[in-house]
Amino acid sequence: MATLVQDEAVLGGSLEVGGRTLTSRLIVGTGKYPNYPTMAACLDASGTEVVTVAVRRERLIDAEGKSLLEFVDTDRYTILPNTAGCFSADDAVRVARLGREILDQLDNPGKDWVKLEVLGDKKTLLPDPVGTLEATKELVADGFKVLCYSSDDPIMALRIKEAGAASVMPAGSPIGSGQGVLNPHAIALILELLKEGDADYPVIVDAGVGTASDVSIAFELGADGVLLNTGIAHAKDPLRMAHAMRHATAAGRLAYLSGRIGKKKYANASSPWEGVIGYIPGE
Repeated sequence: MATLVQDEAVLGGSLEVGGRTLTSRLIVGTGKYPNYPTMAACLDASGTEVVTVAVRRERLIDAEGKSLLEFVDTDRYTILPNTAGCFSADDAVRVARLGREILDQLDNPGKDWVKLEVLGDKKTLLPDPVGTLEATKELVADGFKVLCYSSDDPIMALRIKEAGAASVMPAGSPIGSGQGVLNPHAIALILELLKEGDADYPVIVDAGVGTASDVSIAFELGADGVLLNTGIAHAKDPLRMAHAMRHATAAGRLAYLSGRIGKKKYANASSPWEGVIGYIPGE
């Protein structure tokens, strides 16, 4: 595979989240892979520094008696424990504290982080806004750096930031749906509201990524990072898709920093009309 542009200056510098400095703006999940070796290869290919792990899955052992953490280099990756599968604030807080205990034993720098998910129902997996806000406040008070999964509602995103979240993570579309960024206008509004007077506040698009172009679109809108899982894990060729997501991260970020041209109703010729040979309609 071709070497990816890694120059921080070209990519606009590193990403600061919850007191940590990241050079990769892609966060990758660890679920749904056909096996752990494939997962480990995809994490490497994606270029990520942060991998998110469902805390409840940490207690599960596969048919061969192997644990997921045997295939995640905890000296290389920061583990971002998540509260996936929690449908109440109380459950999410309990799971977050369990994740902190596990990572404290591993001495991993992610031990004070949590990707907070408080879900509304099993069908949509959309966040419960009331429970999400309650859990955010409690976890922040307990010293956690909360990276908070949210809907694409700009006002809800603002309330989560005001509650002390280290990052707001609006959904591009429902979890695992592969529909990409369904409402780019809402994501743009969230970026505008959350970065007003606080340009470095990190906004990370989470959920719904189906392919590389979805990643690029999120970055072209101005997102600081993207979190994804199923888009790689359920691809026909997960390893190739992991490479694609890595390149899409750089492409989208570079396009955002470069500034796209404005959209126009009519065509705009690349060459001047002077000296054109032959008839020009309308002239």
